[in-house]
Amino acid sequence: MSACKRLLYFVRQRSLWTHVRRNVTTWSPVGAAFNAKPHRRLNLIEKNGLFGVPELSCPAGFQAATETALKNTERLVGKACSCSPGVETVESFDQLSDGLCKVADLADFVKVAHPDPAFREAAEKTCIEIGTVVEKLNTNVKLCKSLKILLDNPDIVAKLDPNTRKVAELFMFDFEISGIHLDDKLRKEAVALHVKLLDLNNEFLVGAHLPNRIARSAIPEHLHLHFADEGSFIQVGGLHADSPDDLVREIAYRIYLYPNADLVDCLEELLKCRYKLAKLVGYDSYGHRALKGTMAKTPAKDFKMMRNMKKKLNPRNSVSDFFCSQHILYIMEIFLYNIEPSLYSPYLSLGACMEGLNNLFSQLYGVSLMSEHPSAGEVWSEDVRKLAVVHETEGLLGYIYCDFYHRQHKPQQDCHFTIRGGRWCQETGQYQLPVVVLMLSLPHPTKSAPTLLTPGMMENLFHEMGHAMHSMLGRTRYQHVTGTRCATDFAEVPSILMEYFATDYRVLSQFARHYETGQPLPESMVARLCESKKVCGAADIQLQIFYAVLDQIYHSKPQSRSTTEILKEMQQKFYGLPYTPNTAWQLRFSHLIGYGAKYYSYLMSRAVASMVWKQCFVQDPLNSKTKV
Repeated sequence: MSACKRLLYFVRQRSLWTHVRRNVTTWSPVGAAFNAKPHRRLNLIEKNGLFGVPELSCPAGFQAATETALKNTERLVGKACSCSPGVETVESFDQLSDGLCKVADLADFVKVAHPDPAFREAAEKTCIEIGTVVEKLNTNVKLCKSLKILLDNPDIVAKLDPNTRKVAELFMFDFEISGIHLDDKLRKEAVALHVKLLDLNNEFLVGAHLPNRIARSAIPEHLHLHFADEGSFIQVGGLHADSPDDLVREIAYRIYLYPNADLVDCLEELLKCRYKLAKLVGYDSYGHRALKGTMAKTPAKDFKMMRNMKKKLNPRNSVSDFFCSQHILYIMEIFLYNIEPSLYSPYLSLGACMEGLNNLFSQLYGVSLMSEHPSAGEVWSEDVRKLAVVHETEGLLGYIYCDFYHRQHKPQQDCHFTIRGGRWCQETGQYQLPVVVLMLSLPHPTKSAPTLLTPGMMENLFHEMGHAMHSMLGRTRYQHVTGTRCATDFAEVPSILMEYFATDYRVLSQFARHYETGQPLPESMVARLCESKKVCGAADIQLQIFYAVLDQIYHSKPQSRSTTEILKEMQQKFYGLPYTPNTAWQLRFSHLIGYGAKYYSYLMSRAVASMVWKQCFVQDPLNSKTKV
């Protein structure tokens, strides 16, 4: 979009919002874009594919994109195996990885987020097909040999720049943990286990996000409006933790977490398969395999650190029920600190929050968020917004697609997806711009008001935007290490750091203002919010300890108990609250897929983010000269 067209668009957006809410304060272009309802231009001629990929204008395009990627893979494998050992070898590996990731990562998002079942099914097939090829490449002896020749030659390695050497070592590490050292028969067995895990991972992820349902007659009629309607049933697709009605929260907790026998079997088979794979390639457990090369190095044997943290946070274990603990925390927030979410929401319109993020990024990084019109077919839902991320001197850095609103069949977990990683393209002489999606589940705007966020929603928005900016600002030479593709130990540091900005009055005062009157959010209300977080934050950290320990136990040696029985015991030991009967929270623990045996990273990242905040930003969170 040209600068002139963009300016005209911003003027139209501002005029639109002024027309709809004449008494509202003046918003910046990005704020107005998110506080106005989307208005798509009808274009019967222009037809692009998802994310501007021409093939993906229909579900069948996934097969075409897959075939193209696989043809390029054959070419790049040949190049990597035949070129002289050196930088060109590593660049060929990275191009190979990038070509497969651009298709697989896009499909990975579409299979869970697209509203059209045909698109989801086609994307799922692509994930399996590309994933199978990746696992075969990770046990390709000839390909591994080309990299080994490079790394085993000290003279060649000495000529590599540090980044190239590190990326080469990471690719070799992938070979090693995949079983490259095994004989032909065992390597094929390892690939078969990897492929089986692709199916199990997908089955668990899909099931973890599916709603549960209950007969309408089982729930008081006056509460039906809080849940999705499905004929004679009510759908419960989340915990409704922000609901002011304690009965709604209890119903949601007990129904949403009710055990699904098929998903229980899937998880237990998945954990057995991971253990079998780890043993096959030479590790004591999947945890040992996953943690090799990380800060943790090996699984915790007795969780002494976790136990000590738990005792400091909750020495008495005085609460008698897990759901009850959530209820008590909610009551404390409402009555002790008077932070009923509805009192804050008018000051936290989505547009205001996006304006605040734009101001923060502009002051800290010299980066602006600019709303753009997606082309026809580029997005999967009409309410998806597209942001260009523009640096004041370097120009366009990449794109963020904002899939923020609740819709049926959409996962209710806030998350960040990398669609395309950034890298320097030696073949074109240009930088490949990163593309990411931020997915939230916010309420839609109404006729009388824009989307209004609770403090928790606002904090989640800041958290996920931290991931997005990590992808935008991490302009690496190789996509294998770009943005959030860093070490898992530290992947959450930028996002958790953003949570500190989200509750600092010096930041909030720049954007939190009433959507009708323009009045700023009173400092006293922010102070009460921060005080409540000090009390309730300890409970949250204790919950994270429980999650991290559970993850470690699941990925240790096989247990003679069910995953629910393990959860019940670990919850008692590390969270101090008895298990609620007939619930299976582990079936909603989707992080078991991407963070298997590494969920402790959230605790480590929180500690690092806290240090960064205290050393660099606590005195002045808007100081662009701060050196981290």
